Amino acid sequence: MADISPRPKTPSNGARAQEDGGVPFLGLIDAVLVPDPVEFEFDGAVARSHAAAAWTWMIRDVAPDLLDVTSGDTDPAGRQALDAAIPDLLVRVRGVLAEMDRDRDLDRRMRVQMGGEAVHGRMPIILNALKCRNLLVKAQSFGRAANSMGDDAALALALQSMPLNDRAVASLLLQAAVGQLTNPSRLMGAAIKIAGSSTEAAMHRAGLAALVDAMLSQAQAQIPPLAQHGVYADVDLICRSIERFHRLMRAVTGFVELARMSHWSMVVAGLTSSISELIEPRLREVVPDVSRALRRREGHDRLDSDQLLIALNGCYVLATVREARDSLALNALFDQAWNQLGQALEMHVQRNLEVFRQSPNDQTTAARLDAAIKMSELRFNADYADVLRRARDSASKRVG
Repeated sequence: MADISPRPKTPSNGARAQEDGGVPFLGLIDAVLVPDPVEFEFDGAVARSHAAAAWTWMIRDVAPDLLDVTSGDTDPAGRQALDAAIPDLLVRVRGVLAEMDRDRDLDRRMRVQMGGEAVHGRMPIILNALKCRNLLVKAQSFGRAANSMGDDAALALALQSMPLNDRAVASLLLQAAVGQLTNPSRLMGAAIKIAGSSTEAAMHRAGLAALVDAMLSQAQAQIPPLAQHGVYADVDLICRSIERFHRLMRAVTGFVELARMSHWSMVVAGLTSSISELIEPRLREVVPDVSRALRRREGHDRLDSDQLLIALNGCYVLATVREARDSLALNALFDQAWNQLGQALEMHVQRNLEVFRQSPNDQTTAARLDAAIKMSELRFNADYADVLRRARDSASKRVG
């Protein structure tokens, strides 16, 4: 039995490595970890914060003699050593959990040490993920292979090779597989064929409820990146997250007949509301940001590069929302922002073009005009942007 008496508060090498940002379990179960915050919990996914807390607890209080992670999570030898130690680690952790069931004081103390009730509640899933760690790699390979399968019948056959009768394992494997899919609708279409019906009941009977959960879980994982703010927010990541959220949600809502007020219906509504609330402020600021970026300043004119970047990024987000609007609750706001952006760009392009014709050597106006043309390409189309570029080039050559 492991020594499960309270440990000193001074962290061990392993705990210190984790506190410094180490990867939980050296990445062995990354395939099923999802970013915080987590509004809805699923049987195949573990919040990264919960995994980090469990990992710290194990290397500090359960098996400090068994686990040596001082080499860091990027060392292949360290990962191999941990992989070899997993069977013994699982025995030791399960022994601690069993003793906690028998000893109320120990149970209360250890729940605190492992990070609270939430972490304790996810411990069976974490242990199962560690047990299935090698299968997670194969599940990811299945997800990547599914992207290139042109035959729907072959895709359905491959999906049936999953252990669908074992809900706990299937949940983990499908979570890992869906994370690699580029077109989740195809796999959901294959699942509907297997189930013989698109109803929720049919999906449960066929053991494919875990697939719907995995898609909803992966959709939820796209929401945290949208909380970024500031000039240097990763807008490419934000746009990719919105696009992927849309693909995953359409795979569920476009194929499965969700019963009114069912669990899945409530999850879909909750996720749609959460992502829309994060996107809404961005849409409201697009037109004001564009106007601030493209408007000529009175007196000593100067270019605000940060404001131009903010405005351009806002246009990218708005254009992305346009393609994903069916999965968002932003139709009225989007329509308003889209129409106002078109009007604002037409006005600012013409104003900057007139100034550029008069002063083609004005680098500030040239930069604003170039940015306005890029924004116009996002708002209108490439042909319209080409017309503007020719007008700009013509003005430059004429004056020259």
